[in-house]
Amino acid sequence: MTILDWLLPAVLVVALTLLFIGAIRRVQLWRAGRPDSVNLVACLLAMPRRYLVDLHHVVERDKVMSDTHVATAGGFVLSMILILIVHLFGINSASLNGALLIATALMFTGSMSVYKRRLNPPARLSKGPWMRLPKSLLVFSGSFFLLTLLTSGFLPEGFGSWVLVAVLMAGVTLGVMELLFGMGWGGPMKHAFAGALHLAFHRRPERFGGGRSTGLKPVNLDGPLGVSEPADFKWNQLLGFDACVQCGRCEAACPAFAAGQPLNPKKLIQDMVVGLAGGSDSRYAGSPYPGKEIGKAQGGPHRPIVGSLVSADTLWSCTTCRACVEECPMMIEHVDAIVDMRRHLTLERGETPNKGAELLDNLIATDNPGGYNPGSRMNWAADLDLPLMAEKKEAEVLFWVSDGCFDMRSQRILRAFVSILKTAGVDFAVLGNEECDSGDVARRLGDDATFKSLARHNIATLARYRFRRIVTTDPHAFHVLKNEYGDFYPEGKEGDYEVLHHSTFINELVEHGKLKLDAFRGGAVTYHDPCYLGRYNGEYDSPRSLLAALGIQVREMERSGYRSRCCGGGGGAPITDIPGKHRIADMRMDDAREVQARTIAVACQQCTAMLEGVVEPRPEIRDLAELVADALIVESTGARAEYVTEEVY
Repeated sequence: MTILDWLLPAVLVVALTLLFIGAIRRVQLWRAGRPDSVNLVACLLAMPRRYLVDLHHVVERDKVMSDTHVATAGGFVLSMILILIVHLFGINSASLNGALLIATALMFTGSMSVYKRRLNPPARLSKGPWMRLPKSLLVFSGSFFLLTLLTSGFLPEGFGSWVLVAVLMAGVTLGVMELLFGMGWGGPMKHAFAGALHLAFHRRPERFGGGRSTGLKPVNLDGPLGVSEPADFKWNQLLGFDACVQCGRCEAACPAFAAGQPLNPKKLIQDMVVGLAGGSDSRYAGSPYPGKEIGKAQGGPHRPIVGSLVSADTLWSCTTCRACVEECPMMIEHVDAIVDMRRHLTLERGETPNKGAELLDNLIATDNPGGYNPGSRMNWAADLDLPLMAEKKEAEVLFWVSDGCFDMRSQRILRAFVSILKTAGVDFAVLGNEECDSGDVARRLGDDATFKSLARHNIATLARYRFRRIVTTDPHAFHVLKNEYGDFYPEGKEGDYEVLHHSTFINELVEHGKLKLDAFRGGAVTYHDPCYLGRYNGEYDSPRSLLAALGIQVREMERSGYRSRCCGGGGGAPITDIPGKHRIADMRMDDAREVQARTIAVACQQCTAMLEGVVEPRPEIRDLAELVADALIVESTGARAEYVTEEVY
């Protein structure tokens, strides 16, 4: 028996023991969170596919890093399995040793790519211990490759001295300890252990298998309201925070961070990890919150988050655009965490900043955020003779007007859409003064009580009438009606209707020949994807198809589709109004100027307001409904249709 015959298994046993102890310790930290029921067996069985397929779909957006991850992570998993078989259990054969050599060589190749990337890392990547990881990966794979050559008979007998063996064992020990010990004790490899379990016990299993899940989870208003301390999060949310790989893709996508507001989603998640485990952020080696110093945050599972770990301004800077969530290669839910903490500030402490409290008071008193007389909802359409549901009782389409009816600019969009409905001969009606605010902004600001009240009122109103579809020009109302109202219907009485955004509906009318359109002649056009239409609901194609039907070849901005830059208007951000170095809307306008667009096509009244707030000269902002209404051709006369744009409110 050689020294390797007992020393190598001993190293593996010690490392695995420490991994087990660290894993138990980590699990205990996660269990400090609130309960959330899961099917243990089903979740664990689902994990391999989620890791190998669903997660890979996100990682694959960066092809180089995708290939690197496959080689490095795949090589490590395969190597570790073979190492245990060959070197711990002593099951030795030429084929197993050959497979181990291939696996470690694959891992070494991937590790070289990781190492080269870390020589000149992007600003978004965390440094510190993460700079050590590529070297550890190389040491682990290289040492086991050479050691396997020595022990498997691939090299001549007597090859290598005790010095070489000692060096290789030192490399093996360092590599094994970093990669195994670190999984459970907080090193860079922690993300591999926590990440696999996070995917298994994810709070939104609907996201896997090509699904989508973006509606906020309902809160029990009879229990603790929101999240005050880390232990108030669900246990699998804490697990999700621990899965962060600190790649900074969320940081690079965040509009608030780019604008210099005090939010960095990567730092926020790492602060939650500090709160989970206790301690300070002094060892954090990534970008700070703009304008904030690193090293002053202190946390623990039962210590307040706001004031100790993060400032309230950090939470109120978020536009809830989900760009961070969309980009996260570990599928962490940043927005859920932020809204959970906002709920505590709003519902428990009454600390909604700037005009937030006034807006919420208006919603309670007048059912609309502006505090307008609820009886004036139909003033914008006084001359349009719109059919009311209260009179018709039944229609094919219910046009959900939303609170754009109180805004003079939005009224032009609503009137354009009415013109389209009438030209196409759509059987539609509106609720008129029976309609209340959808509650979206209340919920994003953390006031679930007001949202629940508005949702139940609107649900009761909808239940009085018969219709097949709800169509709205407001992506925020579209989202909550489609994805969040379902939690508030009386059991067994869910709404039997489809919810559509007006871009999808108009595109259907065009495709079915219900509308004839003249060609657009207004010069270069780009399209701005609204967050609540695109990232929240996956609707990217209909708006572009509609523009194509107008003869428009869209000049896509660099950040478009699922990577579209937010306009800055979501999540109550214009109301909380946290200052930064730039305005998000100004940055979005710069994106449009880069493609030399004369017109920005939009599909959201909030986006229209934010982009039109940019100082001229700038491209013209036109809603899709306005572009289509301008191009309508009435077949009976061959003349272009006209729609009235006077601001009558």
